[in-house]
Amino acid sequence: MKWLAIPTALVVTTTFAATAQAQQYQSQTPLYPEGYVGADAMFWDLDDDNGPSGDDVGLRLRGGAQFNEYVGVEAHLGVGGSDGPVELDHLVGVYAKGILPISPDFRLYGLAGVTEVDFDTGREDGFSYGGGAEFDVTHNVSVGADYMRYLDRSDHTFDAASVGLRYRF
Repeated sequence: MKWLAIPTALVVTTTFAATAQAQQYQSQTPLYPEGYVGADAMFWDLDDDNGPSGDDVGLRLRGGAQFNEYVGVEAHLGVGGSDGPVELDHLVGVYAKGILPISPDFRLYGLAGVTEVDFDTGREDGFSYGGGAEFDVTHNVSVGADYMRYLDRSDHTFDAASVGLRYRF
């Protein structure tokens, strides 16, 4: 009978440890859909072959929803800055988001959608695309960086590289 005590103790201990680990994992697993908001420093560049070009730093606000581990939607609102003859009044865009989880705390993603960009010289809209990466600092806060091509015309492009924070709720 005594020989059963050690295996029984091991089974009970292992069961409790596995249950505790599963509960800890379950508490960190997000419930979908999961909303988020973020703010970024946006380093934009307008390269125009036929007119004024410019680059500067602006502010980009973003928000969205993640429907599962791989798919979401995101919206951008950017403002700011002028360097030289062109001033960015604002940009507004909506994008589909494809997500590639590399680890539980690190993701790569791609964005594709439409953007309206309003410069002091005029307003344009069109297809936009880009990609980036995010790293979770805490369960709800992540840091990230991305690169977007907001406008792609035959005679000019409007791009932005952004770095910032995101808060999930």
